[in-house]
Amino acid sequence: MLLIDTHTHIYDSAFDLDRAEVVQRALDAGVGMMLLPNVDASTIQPMLETHEQFPACTRIMIGLQPEEVKGDYKQVLALMEKELERGIYIGVGEIGLDFYWDTTFEHEQLDAFETQLVWAKQLQLPLSIHCRNAFNFMVRLLEKHQDGGLHGVMHCFTGTEDEAKVYLDLGFHLGLGGVTTYKNCALKDYLHNIPLDRIVLETDAPYLSPVPHRGKRNEPAFMVDTAKRIAELYDTPLEDLTKTITRNTINVFNRITEQLIN
Repeated sequence: MLLIDTHTHIYDSAFDLDRAEVVQRALDAGVGMMLLPNVDASTIQPMLETHEQFPACTRIMIGLQPEEVKGDYKQVLALMEKELERGIYIGVGEIGLDFYWDTTFEHEQLDAFETQLVWAKQLQLPLSIHCRNAFNFMVRLLEKHQDGGLHGVMHCFTGTEDEAKVYLDLGFHLGLGGVTTYKNCALKDYLHNIPLDRIVLETDAPYLSPVPHRGKRNEPAFMVDTAKRIAELYDTPLEDLTKTITRNTINVFNRITEQLIN
């Protein structure tokens, strides 16, 4: 079994004391690759250092996460745009819109999101998109910019079936994580209606641990529990599911080495 965690923050300080052990547990569990999305200017260096420490099993993305969009967002974006010139990033992320707690920087979030959509199209890179309490705004901007050049993952998708189908129609995959294992998750009622070739897996570690680890720090090895739950919902053997989802992931993040599917 080979799995790819498409969204994990193992560079976070939550892993400073045992990062190597966390990575080894992931590899032992069959999670052979971990994709690291950036958050803000302060996370670029720890992310790079983590990738340098584990070059064979990590890949990196860069972007400004919506909750971190502040008054200085244009300066931060300029820094990230310069970083992209290095050619070492496999995607633009984590970007998006989040109006759950605060709409103080609503205009800035919208502008930052559009700016980064343009980067992705120009560089032909996939996106890792965060959306919370902003579905209508999100869809409007994706429809505005989708000319066939946008693709990627709707990170931590937990929406309705109708919302899922809108994102699929726009050309995106759905990133499913630990929330899928929770009893109150609505996905279980309709996931079988979503084409399996449009699904990828993630942890969002250190957040959102799946059952039976809920309440603990999340880590990539726990993605196996999410995979088992999704295999149950699709009524398909776990091995078949993992092969399909790994192939999906490589199709989306096409700069991941092709050796992963051999």
